[in-house]
Amino acid sequence: MSEVSPPIALVTGATSGIGEVTARALIRQGYHVVLLARNATKAARTQQQLQEIAPPGSRTDVLLCDLSDLAQVRRAAAEFNQRYARLDVLVNNAGLVFGAERETSADGYEMTLATNHLGPFLLTSLLLDKLRQSPAARIVNVASVAHQFARPNLDDLNATRQYSPMRAYANSKLFNILFTQELARQLRQRGITNVSTNSLHPGVVASNFGSNSTWLTRAFYKVASPFMTTSEDGAQTSIYLATAPEVAGTSGGYFVKKRPAPVKSAFNTPANVQRLWQESERMVGQPFFAA
Repeated sequence: MSEVSPPIALVTGATSGIGEVTARALIRQGYHVVLLARNATKAARTQQQLQEIAPPGSRTDVLLCDLSDLAQVRRAAAEFNQRYARLDVLVNNAGLVFGAERETSADGYEMTLATNHLGPFLLTSLLLDKLRQSPAARIVNVASVAHQFARPNLDDLNATRQYSPMRAYANSKLFNILFTQELARQLRQRGITNVSTNSLHPGVVASNFGSNSTWLTRAFYKVASPFMTTSEDGAQTSIYLATAPEVAGTSGGYFVKKRPAPVKSAFNTPANVQRLWQESERMVGQPFFAA
């Protein structure tokens, strides 16, 4: 029996859809998988299912956390940092579309922004030291081609003046991509060469995604579902970026169907990206690279 401990992966939103498929693939490859989930019942069920297919020496753990609540993110990160020596793969997969009425998080932020961007931004920051303990850590951020419809307003990231569920979602997915690009740049700038990060579009996945949103969004998904990809197919680029040797040296990329793709957004300028980063730090209440 080898004494080398298995690599550790944390996957958010892993109780259904592409997150669950990603977690399953990682455990089959011998990873020790930590599921970060909001729902304890779903998490326990997924944990049991994954444990049944785990090879000898691999296991699945659960961390309960609502990513929209920054206090919960801090608590979950502290628990991870206490329990584990390192982190080899972080898959920021969780993402939601919210309803027609603007909702706010425990911290007073618009729920889409809080769940899809601020929570993962803070989680990644708080786990960075553990990622740096890995010989070659990877951060995988699940974005979406919906970023092409984003029209962010840096003076109103919280969408207090104008709110639409699909626009808020598109904005958050663009933020995932720009976060990835800027994080890659800042890691290079700091000489941190053992941590890479990439983002991806998984395809339009036929899952229960969007089921809690407006009737229009639900109707779109119902009509479009026959033409959508499966969760199994949708997860393949996440799994590829998390494990494939050929992308080990790639950082800051955006991938579609396992291939690099251009980011089509007029918002994607150095000045806007830098300001988004600074606003994100302000909203989560700390610098990303805490001293």
